[in-house]
Amino acid sequence: MINQLKPGLILSTLILMFLAGCSGKTMVESDMHIKGAPDWVNEGTQMLNDKSGRLFHGVGSAHPMGDESLQRTTADERARAELARVLSSYLTVASNDYTAAASSGGESVSEQSVSREIQNLSQINLTGAKIIGRWRDKKHGAIYSIAELDMKRMKDTLEKAEQMSPSLRNFLSNESDSIFDRLAGDK
Repeated sequence: MINQLKPGLILSTLILMFLAGCSGKTMVESDMHIKGAPDWVNEGTQMLNDKSGRLFHGVGSAHPMGDESLQRTTADERARAELARVLSSYLTVASNDYTAAASSGGESVSEQSVSREIQNLSQINLTGAKIIGRWRDKKHGAIYSIAELDMKRMKDTLEKAEQMSPSLRNFLSNESDSIFDRLAGDK
């Protein structure tokens, strides 16, 4: 469905989501106000640049379903989906930066080809995502899960991505940290 939308509209939407949902601080003001919940539940999905490194976090939840295993799996999958959303937004910005840099250098690049390579990279990277925590809200019975992907893991994946053009691989290898810092620092 996303591929059928106009690229400019997608980019604008993704940047707005980033600005609304991402923070460069480990501690952010809670908008959920769930008493007794871990900070990550109240902070939600975000990009963090702290002493642990550059991290993508996705938070998902699931209300009681009558089957605790299914509820836990649902919360985990929703956390991974949130992580995919943040990673996809990050990679879209990286793709646009690459296309602009390549074009200004006189190199001819196909935006469609770059988008396809970025989409493949996003899917590969999500296999390295880990569920690093769960929390149950005893009052309502909801389970919250947090998925994490480390920028170091993403860079390792970049180096092994055979289907990626060498110029895109080099650009992402050299610029991924600065793009992350720029987006994580925006509020």
